[in-house]
Amino acid sequence: MAQVFGIVEVITGSMFCGKTEELIRRLRRATIAKQKVMVFKPVIDDRYAFNKVTSHSGADFEAIPINHSSEIYRLITDDVNVVGIDEAQFFDDDIVDVAQTLADKGLRVIVTGLDTDFRGEPFACMPEMIVKADKVDKLEAICMCCGEPATRTQRLVNGSPANYTDPVVIVGAAEMYEARCRHCHEVPGKGDK
Repeated sequence: MAQVFGIVEVITGSMFCGKTEELIRRLRRATIAKQKVMVFKPVIDDRYAFNKVTSHSGADFEAIPINHSSEIYRLITDDVNVVGIDEAQFFDDDIVDVAQTLADKGLRVIVTGLDTDFRGEPFACMPEMIVKADKVDKLEAICMCCGEPATRTQRLVNGSPANYTDPVVIVGAAEMYEARCRHCHEVPGKGDK
């Protein structure tokens, strides 16, 4: 019997760079290869559909919404080969250990998450997830101001950039976020911290 090796793959970048779209692409390829797939998402992400991960372009894949990363251990079945975890930055910090444990058991774990928050700073568990991953793909979006490659997420409040002191976690989509390049990204109050 061949030895099975697990892996943690991270797909990261700003909003609108295609993270969930790439996750769905990889999950569909796994199902074509007759692998058993389970996908988990944070309950807080209710932007499109409760029981699906959904890209901004409308592609979707069945998912189980959970409150805490430890629920994955209880819900995962023995026949699973591939685990998808969407929007990891919204989970508790234990999600990093969960991904590592699953990979150590021989599973392919594909994780998506924003690497930085709207302030341009490391977002929750994602820096540790990236460092401990076996493979990392950082995707770029298109800056909605100048058209250059975008690596930042701009939060807008009434059409203006959000202040540095605003809450870090506010779930939304195109109505309150834009992809921006370093030059066009603005965070009023950042120098005052």
